[in-house]
Amino acid sequence: MFISSAIAQTAPAAAAGGDMQSSLMSMLPLLLMFVVLYFVMIRPQMKKQKEHRAMIDALAKGDEVVTAGGLLGTISKLGDNYVGLQIANNVDIQIQRSAIVQVLPKGTLK
Repeated sequence: MFISSAIAQTAPAAAAGGDMQSSLMSMLPLLLMFVVLYFVMIRPQMKKQKEHRAMIDALAKGDEVVTAGGLLGTISKLGDNYVGLQIANNVDIQIQRSAIVQVLPKGTLK
């Protein structure tokens, strides 16, 4: 009985025009967090993915590379999805292009 009369008394005062402004102010911290999250986490990750894709597309025969598993080798064959990697004399393996994480400067593997 007391609760319903208390709600009835405060409801018209809240609906008088401050309702829209208060809901906007309550959404502001959430929007601000999303903007900060975008610039701190999402955007750098997208940039890193774009750089990795460009590196993978620019691979050429004879490039010295490092794989995700830590293998070092020289590219001997190029395919659309796979790369032939020479890791020792007369030892060629086939790996996915996406497994290459770094291209080394020429002459590193001697």
